[in-house]
Amino acid sequence: MKLQGKDIYLDTLSREDCKTIWNDFEYDFANPAEELNLGHSDEKANDWFNEIQKLQGNRNVRLGIFKNDGTVIGDVALQDIDRVNRKCSVGIGMTKLEYRGKGYGTQAVMLMLNYGFKYLGLERITANTLDVNIGAQKLLSKCGMFLEGRERRSVYLNSEMHDKLNYAVLKEEFLRMGYQNI
Repeated sequence: MKLQGKDIYLDTLSREDCKTIWNDFEYDFANPAEELNLGHSDEKANDWFNEIQKLQGNRNVRLGIFKNDGTVIGDVALQDIDRVNRKCSVGIGMTKLEYRGKGYGTQAVMLMLNYGFKYLGLERITANTLDVNIGAQKLLSKCGMFLEGRERRSVYLNSEMHDKLNYAVLKEEFLRMGYQNI
């Protein structure tokens, strides 16, 4: 499955793509999204690939984010798909800092939202981020997601407590945006 954007496309992740994402990941100290994890090995990348395959198409749809020249620069996923209640969450990760803030993530999330609403029949897609991750907050807003709530001091990260911000977009809100292949 390949979803084409303006500057990127989404496609199936191979085992080698997972290793590249794993090894190329750069921690963003200015916009932290997770704990700093040191010492990850290729074996952990293999475990991640195996987990992706186990959940793919069932509970998750995870695809690689590729620049149009074929370089893998991250991954994006519809996760915890609830087909009964027609909802899920979206998550994204970019490898290198140089790929962030260039619109690639916005394109990837928009492609996944469109896929979820149009082809999976979803009615609601959510996302969470931390109060300190300004980049993710901007991305989610650009994608038409609304801040619905704040879980105060709910995440301990890098020796500090942070608020978790809850975003969501409904199918009719997304369609009103007039989604175009960006």
